[in-house]
Amino acid sequence: MSTRKTAEIRQVLSPADLDRVVEMAWEDRTPFDAIAVQFGLTEAEVIALMKSEMHLKNWKKWRARVQGRASKHVALRSDSVRRFRSKMQRIISGNRISKR
Repeated sequence: MSTRKTAEIRQVLSPADLDRVVEMAWEDRTPFDAIAVQFGLTEAEVIALMKSEMHLKNWKKWRARVQGRASKHVALRSDSVRRFRSKMQRIISGNRISKR
């Protein structure tokens, strides 16, 4: 399965969607699967997008934090972890973001 380049992803996503993907990737308990469902991006595409959007030093910190983190992968989560919704997600319906 080939991944799209970050330039292609930027053309597909609006600036608001791009900001939301970065925000969701920063959240520790939001799995990559949730990003895939909402925006159609694979984990590799999200990682590449984060690398292009962040300073290298910050990206390395983020990558070290999420690498191997069970909460970022639904299949690795324990059954005690339920669906997490940030305060921002309560106003999101599908891919549409209403008034912030």
